[in-house]
Amino acid sequence: MPSETPESTNITIDELLEKFSSSSERQKRRLTTELESRSEDLRSLGPNLLNGFDQESDDWTFGWIFQILNRHQKQFLSDLLKKEPLPWFVTPSSNGIDYEPLQQSLLEERFEDSDRITSQTLRKLAGDGAVDRGYVYFSEVDGMDAQDLITLDRLWTAYSQGRFGFSAQARLLESLDERYDKLWPRIGWKLEGVWTRYPNAFTWSLEAPEGHMPLVNQLRGVRLMDAYMKHPFLKARKQKS
Repeated sequence: MPSETPESTNITIDELLEKFSSSSERQKRRLTTELESRSEDLRSLGPNLLNGFDQESDDWTFGWIFQILNRHQKQFLSDLLKKEPLPWFVTPSSNGIDYEPLQQSLLEERFEDSDRITSQTLRKLAGDGAVDRGYVYFSEVDGMDAQDLITLDRLWTAYSQGRFGFSAQARLLESLDERYDKLWPRIGWKLEGVWTRYPNAFTWSLEAPEGHMPLVNQLRGVRLMDAYMKHPFLKARKQKS
């Protein structure tokens, strides 16, 4: 991650948080290391740290704050998350799916586990056939519930500094004139490894290329990925942002 920026030193934690939350995406990423170095100051704010937190958003300002606390102030984070109502991202589901294991996994930066949970969830959303066979057909994607797909995407966005998730992949694809042959090297995917997950094929950390996760089975071509990229939930996400 980038080294601390001179302009953010010697300011109060409140000023740094205001600067962080109001900056552009690029500027925020430049400030991530500086904010992490102030974990003691974040803890000193107590419950006031969550002032302005929109639980229905995908604001990675707070996703990163939670990850910093998990890295350096675990007891404080544990105490914070015991409060009622639970002060972290809400995760609605039209299918009764519990997204707490995914949120916990993303919070702890266990991205390989998070990817596996996401794959399992997508199979559930696709139906019993996908669950039984162990993978999703492209023709099943259109019938997936939009609310659940939005919840999945919000969590990936919030806990990846906005770098992972279907919406990040769609944004990159659009910037590359919908060229999948250009997208794969950009997000660090090797077609022969996307599904088999052979050792060292992926980078399971925030250091991975933008759009690197979640992974999608490409052994049968781009039709499955294309189905996700064209699902109406992404249009709804784009309009809301």
